Amino acid sequence: MISAVTGKATAFRVGNAPCSWGTLEFEESKGEQVPFDRMLDELAEAGYTGTELGDWGYMPTDPVRLKIELERRGLVMLGSFVPVPLKHAASHEGGVRDALKVARLLAAVQSDPAPFVVLADANGTVPARTLNAGRVTGELGLSAAEWRTFADGANRIGRAVRAETGLCTAFHHHCAGYVETPDEVARFLELTDPDAIGLTFDTGHFAYGAGHSDVVEGLERFKDRIRYVHLKDCLPEIAAQARTSEWDYFQALRHGVFCELGKGGVDFVAVLGWLKLHSYAGYLLVEQDVLPGMGTPKESALRNREYLRAIETRCS
Repeated sequence: MISAVTGKATAFRVGNAPCSWGTLEFEESKGEQVPFDRMLDELAEAGYTGTELGDWGYMPTDPVRLKIELERRGLVMLGSFVPVPLKHAASHEGGVRDALKVARLLAAVQSDPAPFVVLADANGTVPARTLNAGRVTGELGLSAAEWRTFADGANRIGRAVRAETGLCTAFHHHCAGYVETPDEVARFLELTDPDAIGLTFDTGHFAYGAGHSDVVEGLERFKDRIRYVHLKDCLPEIAAQARTSEWDYFQALRHGVFCELGKGGVDFVAVLGWLKLHSYAGYLLVEQDVLPGMGTPKESALRNREYLRAIETRCS
């Protein structure tokens, strides 16, 4: 069952992340970043009370300074995205080091709730998966042996994080990586230890990777492992055009496949209703992945927050 349960939630706590301001982990997406202090100011002004760390070095890595920056804005640190090419056993040791480096910082600034190490594949680094994001077929997936290696690496990282810091690791399924489709998510969960690895469920990546917008189907299918929830919308018409035109993942991003909440195909009334029914009491993290210089991050963040407030009363 969902682990972030402390009783029947009466209102959701909502955060946002640096990726909504164009700070993404991909080398292909690097550009002039919005300074972290401006991003945090705008995030707090838009009504959010939590954030994620972003790329290592984007926010201060000194825990004292980071805690000051968070506390002066009334923000909670919710987690950090840690990409590791888990298919390759040779990358696992470095993945443990990277995850522990991040986890130590998260643990040093943690409040309520405790943050997550959001483990992920090294998305966007395998050409065939990047090219076919949103339309993955079986021949592009992992072999049985590769799946075992992938899962072993995730288990190793999750156990190391828990042993040293006490924090939980929640794997993020993600387009342009090896765990994208619903069946790939299921296979990953089947092969990993529930005590070591939970799931960060992302509504937008589920919709794009599944090829449909029935996100509640995914929530129901994976409910026993969901630890953390990212709210992202996905425009069906852009996703369909990406498939027809054979855009790669970054072309789809540039065309705005992940739009403001309520403007795509995800039924957020149904999503929030499902979460309330299952007494999810953790944070919801809004993400609207954009490339540097795209869109209107502050205004979009405000509209996304207002949209969630407007529909929450309809979700009981």
